[in-house]
Amino acid sequence: MAATIDAERAVAHLRQADSVMDMVIEAVGPPQLREPSPTAFQALARSIIFQQLSGKAASTILGRFVALFRESATAEDAVSGFFPEPAEVLGIDDEAMRSAGVSRQKAAALRDLAAHFAEGKLSIERFGGWSDEEVIAHLLPVRGIGRWTAQMFLMFQLRRPDVLPTADVGLNRAMMRLYGLDAPATPDEVERIGAPWHPWATLACWYLWRSEDVILPLGDPA
Repeated sequence: MAATIDAERAVAHLRQADSVMDMVIEAVGPPQLREPSPTAFQALARSIIFQQLSGKAASTILGRFVALFRESATAEDAVSGFFPEPAEVLGIDDEAMRSAGVSRQKAAALRDLAAHFAEGKLSIERFGGWSDEEVIAHLLPVRGIGRWTAQMFLMFQLRRPDVLPTADVGLNRAMMRLYGLDAPATPDEVERIGAPWHPWATLACWYLWRSEDVILPLGDPA
């Protein structure tokens, strides 16, 4: 079975391995990762709907989308309660999804995702037996899912402990600010700076994202 995040061990390792990370952890406090979605299909479908939209707009569309399958459903249900099964998504036409605000491109992506789950190409059992790179390789053929989306799925749904999304804009900017770079970190710089974080890179990334929300005693990087 694939490893998952052990927050206590991860924090202890990160604080010892990286003085900048130690400062960030002291300022941010204990890690508070959001709860995973009830199902892998729901997590990935939600990520497709939220692409390139503000949180408020995406939540509205998500609520309308789930209401296509149950009239009383809301966006909150899509987080913790009711969500359509893959077969149900395959049974609804594009015009209905368009009426909920889902673009044609995203409707096609949702349908493709549903087909992958309905056909058994993707499942929580399969994810559990795959390495991080195998999960990514099996997700990339799905329309609307790129490497970044697959990495977020690994981090926040599957709770994989050692994911380092080198092209993440927020991470690149946080590294520039915290590690004294002249520009947002390049993928190579992310790999170099993040090397001491392994095997707990996922939690390190979470702390760097959260560092934008706290006041840090920044000086010259150690």
